[in-house]
Amino acid sequence: MTKKIFFIANLLLFSFDCFSQESNVVLDTILQEKEQKWDASLEVVSRYIWRGQSYGGNNITVQPAINYEITKRLTFGFWASTNFQKEYYFPDGSITNSYQEIDLSLTYEINKYLKIQVYDYYWPTVRKVDGVSNNYFNYGNDGVQSVDANLLFDFSDIWKPVKATISTLLVGNDFKYDSYGNNPKQNFTTYIEVGYSFENIFEKVSKKTFQNINIEPAIGAVLNNQAQYYSAGDYNKPSFINLGIKATHELELNEHFLFPISLNYIYNASIENTEQFGRNFIALGIKLNYQ
Repeated sequence: MTKKIFFIANLLLFSFDCFSQESNVVLDTILQEKEQKWDASLEVVSRYIWRGQSYGGNNITVQPAINYEITKRLTFGFWASTNFQKEYYFPDGSITNSYQEIDLSLTYEINKYLKIQVYDYYWPTVRKVDGVSNNYFNYGNDGVQSVDANLLFDFSDIWKPVKATISTLLVGNDFKYDSYGNNPKQNFTTYIEVGYSFENIFEKVSKKTFQNINIEPAIGAVLNNQAQYYSAGDYNKPSFINLGIKATHELELNEHFLFPISLNYIYNASIENTEQFGRNFIALGIKLNYQ
């Protein structure tokens, strides 16, 4: 009888131990999946350059971002940018240095190399400007909001580290006019970009000094800029507005925090360039990623 009780007790203890271990594994998996739904970053850049154009002059800019994984394929994103200046672009064309922007996005992963992304750009003025409406959801010709649809290609997993973007403005302040400045029509301005990534390109030279340095050259062009959405591009013909090369060195602080440092050179090659801040840009970025 004693042996039977001892056997049953050991069996129960073994079963409880197995169940406890299995429960811990399941719990850890659930917590890990829960943690993976969110990632956030905070980047400080020496100046904000987007597709070959300078926004806010050469002022230091802060750019927070948050992404939330709704499903395994669908992600919601928030991104913002401000340089804390108090001036703006006035209708007379005078040069000012302030800029702020708030973007919302939805990204859907179709397969290993293709994603569809929809961005809502909102760039309100820092103070009231005649003829400019800061009202949210105002996609008219006096508004400061537009929607950009993107096809994002990344062939790194199936071929080479080649990335490409096809971007078209669907709605918002992207209108072209007749010769009298009337009859606004949506222009559907389209931008394309192709880039390549050289990962750890200097590792063979010195693993200690040049470890985790990636070099990414890119070429970007606007195809139909009649609405002058890209103010630094040619208006009546395609133009290469974004020729750049970016070097990134990534430091891993721990399992959750990454600390990439980047140096980006951009050249705007449009022939009739009207960019107020020039053609050549150098931007230094320091970013803190939590994932």
